[in-house]
Amino acid sequence: MDASQSPVSAEMDFLTLLEESFHFEQPERGDLLTGTILAIDDQGMIVDVGMKRDAVVPRSDLERMEGVTYSLGQEVPVIVVYVEDHDGNLVVSVSQARQSEDWIRAEDLMQTGEVWEGVVADANRGGLIIPFGNLRGFVPASHVADLPRGLNEDDRKDHMASLVGKKILVKVIEVNRKRRRLVLSQREATRGRRDQKKETLLEELHEGEVRRGVVSGLRDFGAFVDLGGADGLIHISELAWCRVKHPKELLNVGDEVDVYILRLDHESKRIGLSLKRLQPNPWTLVDGMYHVGQLVEGTVSRVAQFGAFISLDPGIEALLHTNQMADPAPEDPVGILHEGDKLLMRIISIESHRQRLGLSLRDVTEEERERWTEEHGTVLTVIPSGSGVDADSAVDSVEAVEVAEGTEENVVAE
Repeated sequence: MDASQSPVSAEMDFLTLLEESFHFEQPERGDLLTGTILAIDDQGMIVDVGMKRDAVVPRSDLERMEGVTYSLGQEVPVIVVYVEDHDGNLVVSVSQARQSEDWIRAEDLMQTGEVWEGVVADANRGGLIIPFGNLRGFVPASHVADLPRGLNEDDRKDHMASLVGKKILVKVIEVNRKRRRLVLSQREATRGRRDQKKETLLEELHEGEVRRGVVSGLRDFGAFVDLGGADGLIHISELAWCRVKHPKELLNVGDEVDVYILRLDHESKRIGLSLKRLQPNPWTLVDGMYHVGQLVEGTVSRVAQFGAFISLDPGIEALLHTNQMADPAPEDPVGILHEGDKLLMRIISIESHRQRLGLSLRDVTEEERERWTEEHGTVLTVIPSGSGVDADSAVDSVEAVEVAEGTEENVVAE
């Protein structure tokens, strides 16, 4: 002992060193250590972790490491499970250490956004189970790609079950070690790949060309068509020259169709398609089929407060305005005419270049209606006279309709 150091001071230094040594020897639960295997027997494994006492790996923990073999002198990572059990042993786990490596890998994948491929091991209506090393990843049903909407519970289970055993690409979207949650998304992985494919496809496509595709989805506003890893949209107004209520009238999911590349928006990555542009425009035939003053039979396709739209051959829609229905005109034709009604009308205007044809019901005489019925056997609808409407208001309504129809724009796919 240094002569300049008092006995009390020397004792304090010794206690400090002892305390530091004690803390060094006391790992905390959950610490990741590296050890060397000293012994392996039926009870488990003894590991030297660089402390005054060796660590014990229980046999039950080794059994979790299915297919993994160990040898004396091998270095292994371990996780502290118990700092001291009832026998005073430091208990560690090799299986949890392996899981810790998997957690780290999952966190890395989530940060980088990298896509990972796994095999579906199990499924239920809530989602898919995919092994991730020694962890179990979960893909919620809402993150399963191409899951059809509107399925009942049994069909949903069947669809999920059909994916068991298949390899799928997923992204890690949540890692929570404390709650042992590893959430994956097939939809996010697919979306990223489809975005890349769409960028490539946009460079390959040209407006005005025709491509073959498969109908991938139907919505009220149109139909989506897969052109080879990326979807384009046929707006409902581009399905046919005649009015279409819903795309399902013409198409089914899975149909192969030729589509016209109508519009490409590279900035928004949108592809607008058309079916009707591949069909003859019926308005080019109107001048040869009709003339002003001609009697024509048409079918009501829809009714609005300002009038009714009438379907005529060869697949066009003409307008029967309220002021041409009767004299005086009905205040509201919605309660008088119905979809499917047959009417005999006279053509009063033709503007085929603007795709407009005007009709009149009030200019048809009773005698002409009776003669038409006798010759064609058609049961015609007759509109009773109603209270009159202001003529100027009627003209304003027609102009409003023309403006609205002239400014209609197509929606294209996102």
